[in-house]
This record gives sequence, structure tokens and C-alpha cells, in this order.
Amino acid sequence: MDARGGIGGSLAGLDLRAEIDRLRKERNAVILGHYYQTPEIQDLSDFVGDSLELSRKAAETDADVIAFCGVRFMAETAKILSPQKIVVLPDMDAGCSLEDSCPPAQFKAFREAHPDHIALSYINCSTEVKALSDIIVTSSSAETILSQIPREQKIIFGPDKHLGGYLKRKFDRDMLLWPGVCIVHEAFSETELLKLKAQYPGAPVAAHPECPPYIVDHSDYVGSTSGILQYAKTMEGDTLIVATEPHIIHQMEKAVPEKTFIGAPGADGNCNCNICPYMALNTMEKLYLALRDLQPRIEMDEGLRLAAKKSLDRMLEMASGTIGQGDLGNR
Repeated sequence: MDARGGIGGSLAGLDLRAEIDRLRKERNAVILGHYYQTPEIQDLSDFVGDSLELSRKAAETDADVIAFCGVRFMAETAKILSPQKIVVLPDMDAGCSLEDSCPPAQFKAFREAHPDHIALSYINCSTEVKALSDIIVTSSSAETILSQIPREQKIIFGPDKHLGGYLKRKFDRDMLLWPGVCIVHEAFSETELLKLKAQYPGAPVAAHPECPPYIVDHSDYVGSTSGILQYAKTMEGDTLIVATEPHIIHQMEKAVPEKTFIGAPGADGNCNCNICPYMALNTMEKLYLALRDLQPRIEMDEGLRLAAKKSLDRMLEMASGTIGQGDLGNR
């Protein structure tokens, strides 16, 4: 029987939480849970946070194994920063629409067609695209990095056209945008958001900059997932409308249970289309199997790893203090 196909058989009756804890100790593993994972995975993780923040924390541990409950580019980033550690991803099919939108060969050709541009690439991209980039940015470091680049310098920004467009408008910069989008943030409906704002007058809206302009323009705060969480803790008032993947609300409710958090709706007002289907591929069963078997495992060529690490290192040199802090701030 295939262990990954027969979850209902061989794993039936197992206390998965207890088994994961046992394997965590046996493997000397650290479990990373992204904010967009289910509450049960978040609650058993050693660290919960944004993607780069998690990879940096894991690199600082003495763990032999990193189990990254997130998507593939995040686990690859952990491997770039911790090459000596075994990195497993519960489901190797947990990809990202932004990564998929930017094939390395096409990005390389685009760069070569614009030799006078430098490439700022959002961290939601493949290791190969990171290696083709000059500087990686996160949603929390992008503004700090952009402010250090001379105004006359032409910029390619990829793969997220909405984050790039937000920065282009805010800073009035000359930027060529790669046409990628996050399918989760693209799913939010302006009409339904306006209905929700009318239903909760005075409630602010916090949005991720991966959202389209018609969502960002109605928002009171625009920032990374960590930034939105911090805003939820410090904002005045008791109700917040949240325009990002709704699993972050679990952390908000834990931090400030006296407040009310409402996920911004999708196209029909109540669909689950704003839940990331890639993040949802990770389950307790698959996490258990990944720790048991140390598979699926992230592997990469050392030359590629070093090339990708250069663009990450450049970001950390320019904006290390902003990682996970959500410095995009108020609109």
C-alpha cells in the first residue's frame, strides 16, 4: 500500500499529534507553520509566521530536520538558508500560483530583453528565478529596499503584478511588472467588500498588497501578513475586516480574543475561494508521514543554491530589520 495514498488505512487510529511530537524529538526536527495553515497545524508548530521569517528562525536552531508546513518555494528558501539540514515538505504538490506564473526560462529572456533594468523579485518565486534576480523582496521589506534604489534606476518587478503595482504607484517608480497574480488575493470581490463595509460601518479593512488595486484602495492598512496581525493587535475599535488568506484570523483571535475579525468575501459573498488550495494540501497525516519517512525532501544543486542565496543576502543586507515586521504600513 502506498503510504501517501492510504492515509485512511494504515494511519487509522493513530494519535497524530502525539506521533508528530514523538517524531519531532526523535528526528531533532523543527516544525514551521505558515500563517495560512489550518489552526491545528499552526498550534503544533514550533514557529508560526511569514515565509522568510520562518526560514531564518529555523536556520538559527540546532535542528537536524526542518518540516515546513507551507508551500514549495518556502521550503526551498529554508534549504537555501540551511543547506546542512534536511528539509521536508508534507506535500510536494503544494505550489504557488505566483511561482507558476514565472517560468525561469521566460524570466531569463525578459531580463535579457531589458539589460538596463535590475530585477527585484518577490520571494514567492522559484529558486531558479531567485538565482536570476538581483534582490529578493518580501511584502514587509519591499518599501525599505525600494527606497534605497536610485530613482533613475529602471526596475523589473516580478512575479506579483499587484504588489509591484502598489509599489510603483506609491513611489512613482519606473517599473516593468511581470504579469503574475496570487489566486487567493485575486479572488476578493470589490462589490462584496463594499457590502461588508456597509454592514460594519467604521470597521477598518486590512489588506495584503497581493490584492488587486480595487481592494487595496478600500483598505485602511496595507501590509504583510505579519503586519496585518500587528495592526489587528494595535488598532482602535473592536472589528476588523481582513483581506488576505483567512487562516491568519486564528492568530488574531488568539492574540486579541475580545475583538471580532471578519474575512473579506470572495465573488459570491460566501465561497471559500480565498482559502489557498496549495496551503490546504498540507495535513496532519502528511506531516506525520514526512517526519516518519523524511520525504518528500527538498534537494537542490549547490551552485543554484549559492546563486539564489546572493539575492536573498542582498535583501537581508538592505532590510534585515523589517523581515516579519510588516513595514508597508498605512496607505
